[in-house]
Amino acid sequence: MKQRTLGNGLEVSAIGLGCMGLSFGYGPGLAREDGIRLIRSAHEQGVTFFDTAEAYGRLNEEMVGDALAPVRERVVIATKFGFRDGDSTQGLDSRPERIRAVAEESLRRLRTDRIDLFYQHRVDPAVPVEDVAGAVRDLIAEGKVKHFGMSEAGPESIRRAHAVQPVTALQSEYSLWWRAPEAEILPLCEELGIGLVPFSPLGKGFLTGAISADTEFDKTDFRNIVPRFSTENREANSLLVEQIGVIAAARGVTNAQIALAWVMAQKPWIVPIPGTTKAHRLTENLGAANIALTSNELGRIADVLAATAVQGERYPAALAARAGR
Repeated sequence: MKQRTLGNGLEVSAIGLGCMGLSFGYGPGLAREDGIRLIRSAHEQGVTFFDTAEAYGRLNEEMVGDALAPVRERVVIATKFGFRDGDSTQGLDSRPERIRAVAEESLRRLRTDRIDLFYQHRVDPAVPVEDVAGAVRDLIAEGKVKHFGMSEAGPESIRRAHAVQPVTALQSEYSLWWRAPEAEILPLCEELGIGLVPFSPLGKGFLTGAISADTEFDKTDFRNIVPRFSTENREANSLLVEQIGVIAAARGVTNAQIALAWVMAQKPWIVPIPGTTKAHRLTENLGAANIALTSNELGRIADVLAATAVQGERYPAALAARAGR
């Protein structure tokens, strides 16, 4: 697996593993042992960067910790704080005392003595971001955390936090069908030397071509409330997937591999973290690290994007309000 460098010299595999879906968000997750097996398979295939969060549930961090304990010195583990009682439905909580409590609990669940990358999951308007950065700075000084990250933060918050404790990575959604970070976030990351870690680089599965207007999600799958996944919007957005499929077929690769290769082609400090519960999809995704898109292919993709308007918001209003602060 090729390597990439985020901010502050943090070196990771060119593609990481987003572990959320192993137990949270997309319907029934994997049994503990199956999740551990998939995480270990990712490492065996070269992944050194693993992403979890308190809000994904106790089991999620525990699976990551159990899976990676034998190879702890060879991997980078990222987790997150920022929701009241670790529950994303209960509102935000980034008080310094809460940050410290989350760190202690995450260290225990992850079976480690330090968190390599500790993200604020969402900016909390009730707590000055300088206080948040200061709390993480203290944990870094104590050796309990190595690097500070933010997720879905806006430019002003990033600048203010970075002035207190340098931000190593910003985790935000970025893909062929969500390109908003290109306007302000990518230039800011380049200016400040911050790496970008795109979540949902496959459009929550849609860009793979495996989801159609007729696909039925499990009743607990959060895509049921995402406007972009309404039946009519999936039908409208299928044109983008079809056009990407033409480019993928010409190259002899899959839609997912084109989507991931495109994200990585934008900047050398971008490290996507696609998630999956399936072993064959994991191998497929990781294969994108070896695909270097040509200028002609990038031009063809640009033409498709320019001619295709994606339909539907990426979040319902309540969730959208938490992003970009």
